[in-house]
Amino acid sequence: MRGMRAAVFLLLLGAAAAHAQDLEPRLYTNLPRGLNFLVAGYGYSDGNVLFDPSVPLENGNVRIHGPVFGYARSLDLWGMSGKFDAVLPYGCASGSAEYLGEFRERDICGAGDPRFRISANLYGAPSLTLEEFPRYRQDLIVGASLQVSAPLGQYDGERLLNIGTNRWFFKPEIGIGKALGPVTLELNAAAFFYTRNSDFLGGHKKEQEPLYSLQGHIVYAFRSGIWVAVDGTYYRGGRTSVDGVKGDDLQENSRLGATLAVPLNRYHSVKLHGSSGVSARTGSDFDTIALIWQYRWGAGF
Repeated sequence: MRGMRAAVFLLLLGAAAAHAQDLEPRLYTNLPRGLNFLVAGYGYSDGNVLFDPSVPLENGNVRIHGPVFGYARSLDLWGMSGKFDAVLPYGCASGSAEYLGEFRERDICGAGDPRFRISANLYGAPSLTLEEFPRYRQDLIVGASLQVSAPLGQYDGERLLNIGTNRWFFKPEIGIGKALGPVTLELNAAAFFYTRNSDFLGGHKKEQEPLYSLQGHIVYAFRSGIWVAVDGTYYRGGRTSVDGVKGDDLQENSRLGATLAVPLNRYHSVKLHGSSGVSARTGSDFDTIALIWQYRWGAGF
């Protein structure tokens, strides 16, 4: 039961253009099939938080805060463990910047683009019942996932700052995790593919090249069920073009973070996460902190 108590689903509040900077330890950790997770959290970010890094803003500082809600369910996928999850963010943004030499400021609140993901463990994490799970010990896990973001969030094509992006993105990912006693080493590689935004700043057409990311985690699990992680990510790509004209906005950024998860009882747990940019060629460079609550049920739990 110690391993099951330590398995907590991670959700972070984040700007839509900062999704490559999301740090998600234990994404492919095994879970008993049939468990449900209801998640609610609140996050705050401050800095050069751009929902769209292709917008040529200077001297900008944006503050974003708001709740995020999610649901996840562990699955049996052809004898291996898997998971479906959905994230529904909501945010308020306020700040100011210079756009083409002109001072601009805006305050806005609205729903973000929802995200849906299906993940499957391909090796080392068989589908188990609640009764079978206490005998499971992780060694090497290999997993894969596909996340989709739908353009359903708040968006105004005449505005520079929006919470939604008015386009789809698709994120295939593969990850590996190796347990060494109480320590687990994780490495995930992903790519983001974007559809066209045909209503960018007054009807212009914006396209974006794929963005590639690599993130790693060092996780330590205590016998009490508490676990901590040190997280890092690096990503590159995502150059944009507007009406066929390519911009000088190739992203090559990195950030570091830490996560603390604490089980309160059999059904409830809380998680605290913080992260900060280490380097940023272009795009979002910000500090963020999030507090997340989780409730789980099902599978005879």
